[in-house]
Amino acid sequence: MTTVVSRRPTVEMIGVHKRFGAVLANADVHLSVQPGTVHGIVGENGAGKSTLMSVLYGFYSSDSGTIRVDGKPVTIRNSHEAIALGIGMVHQHFMLVDTLTALENVMLGAEPHVLLHKAEAQVRSKLAALMQSTGLHVDLDALVADLPVGDRQRLEILKTLYRGARILILDEPTAVLTPQETEQLFGVLALLRSQGTTILLITHKLKEVMRLCDFVTVMRAGRVVQDVAIGDTSVESLAEAMVGRKVQMGRQGDTNKPPGDVVMHASGIVVRDALKVVRLQDVGIALRAGEIVGVAGVSGNGQSELLEVLSGLLAPSGGALQVAGATFKPGAWLTPRTARKLGVAHVPEDRHERAMVMGFEAWESAVLGYEWLPLYCRQGWMNHPHMHTATVDMMQRFDVRPRNAHLLSASFSGGNQQKLVLARELGQAPRVLLVGQPTRGVDIGAIEFIYSQLRSMRDAGCAVLVVSSELDEILALADRVIVMNQGRIAGELPIAQCTEAKLGMLMVGGAA
Repeated sequence: MTTVVSRRPTVEMIGVHKRFGAVLANADVHLSVQPGTVHGIVGENGAGKSTLMSVLYGFYSSDSGTIRVDGKPVTIRNSHEAIALGIGMVHQHFMLVDTLTALENVMLGAEPHVLLHKAEAQVRSKLAALMQSTGLHVDLDALVADLPVGDRQRLEILKTLYRGARILILDEPTAVLTPQETEQLFGVLALLRSQGTTILLITHKLKEVMRLCDFVTVMRAGRVVQDVAIGDTSVESLAEAMVGRKVQMGRQGDTNKPPGDVVMHASGIVVRDALKVVRLQDVGIALRAGEIVGVAGVSGNGQSELLEVLSGLLAPSGGALQVAGATFKPGAWLTPRTARKLGVAHVPEDRHERAMVMGFEAWESAVLGYEWLPLYCRQGWMNHPHMHTATVDMMQRFDVRPRNAHLLSASFSGGNQQKLVLARELGQAPRVLLVGQPTRGVDIGAIEFIYSQLRSMRDAGCAVLVVSSELDEILALADRVIVMNQGRIAGELPIAQCTEAKLGMLMVGGAA
């Protein structure tokens, strides 16, 4: 960590208020950011972090308050004015056009010449220099749709730097990155800081804050409740400031009951992708009632395909699956609807792509996939009042905020979207619960709640499978851990024998 000498702040936000109707998103917020530092902004979903940074970037105008950049009062009415002041923002959900190349995405809206070929040459030359100086290497001629997530993240940062950003706002930058991609990003951010870039980091991951930041500001209910140098705080102190009480995140509530009967059994599973590349090779797994099985592994080693096979989203080319007395084989595989009828619930890894429809109202997303239940449908006619009532009940039980069943799904924070999906899937008392990345992009208070719900499902006799890229999460939740490497099961251990070191060795193909 660099030693920081206090100088004139690069960014000051003084007495910022922002209201959306009856919701006070920011209340008398004061923020001071030193030049050439990484400054963390943390808080629960809905605490006002992203709103505050959106005010700084010109997406929103504050109702009152002052913004100073390099000591001078400024008015930022839109992102163009923010960019002109050297402020860039990389959003949690990338603002890229999939059908354009990386180069074209950088150029879009900032073409330096009316002739396209000359503009491309100029931009390519400037980006080559930027990539050399920052280590943000991206294939400029690749379509964005073909780029891995980590490359898209680097491209977003490159795009802001190309536009002259010296103050960089990052919103949940590691939410969708693999551990290796996260490490690469940290290296880039440390280099940018050493080169004088000021970085504001919105994140839920407090270990990342402690590792990367120089200062951290904690927000709760739209207000700043703590502003501290990183050396003067801890993960536990930050978590308590965020939530307003002590937070229990480690292992707790372990059951001494042995697991029950096998309720789902897969054997010899083989999956090949469209290019005939093997993604799963001879994978077998047994899920027992009253047990949480954690699946660990570096992203891309078959965990996602395993979830899709078990939930009926993907039919394998080989193997068999037994659940609730039924047997499924390639050519006649389980379907998602049949899975639900057999008591198999699924919380997908990507809630936007697979779990919700962002343009649907909350009540529509809350019954998605279960609209055929007698509670919701009679003789082919959907009972909308019952759907609304059920959604409000879900929102109350799972503390989904705001409790407005008619709000668009896209209008909820990531943590509240995740809680609504969990409420839908857990509400049917499934025999098997398949969960991918249960707390991705979720704040620490919601994480604690989600953990308690998964443990309650186990204790009620459900077989729970959790796929997570976070080893801390696997160690906190699982009773038994399966590690995947290159589409195979590299090892299986009871939780009592698990350590980060052992699981890490298995993840890279070594011996535990």
